[in-house]
Amino acid sequence: MGSGDFASPDVAAKFNACPAHARRALISIRGWVFELAGEIDGVGPITESLKWGEPAWRPKSGSGITIRADWKAKTPDQVMIFFDCKTDLIDRTRSLLSADLTTEGNRAIILPLDRPLPEPAIKTALGWALTYHRDRKQDLKQQAT
Repeated sequence: MGSGDFASPDVAAKFNACPAHARRALISIRGWVFELAGEIDGVGPITESLKWGEPAWRPKSGSGITIRADWKAKTPDQVMIFFDCKTDLIDRTRSLLSADLTTEGNRAIILPLDRPLPEPAIKTALGWALTYHRDRKQDLKQQAT
C-alpha cells in the first residue's frame, strides 16, 4: 500500500473528520512514516489501521513499534504522535530533540498547529519508532560480545 491510498474506508473517514489544518498535519506525518519505511533498511511495508480509534502504522517486518497520530477536539490547536509508553522513545526524544519537539508523559509528542511541523525532528523520532525492535536486538547482541 502506498502513502496515497488509505488502508480502509474507516482510516480515510478518520482523516476526513479532522479540521483541515489538523488533517494536513496528520497527512504529513502519515506520509513521512511511509517515506521512512521505504528508505530505512529492514523496515519495509507498513500496516495501516485504527488503534483505539486513532490512525496507526506498524512495520510488517516487526522492526518497530506501532506509531499512532491524532487530533482531538478537546485540544484543537495540536496534533499528537503516540508511541508505546513502555519504550524509551519519548525519553530519547525529550533528551535529544527537546529544542524542536514537546512531549507529554512517556507516550506522546505534541505538535502545535500554529507553526510549521519540525520535519527533521519528527522524522528522527519516527525513524526510531520504525526500527525500535531491530535496534534493541542489535544493542543486545553488541552487549553480549
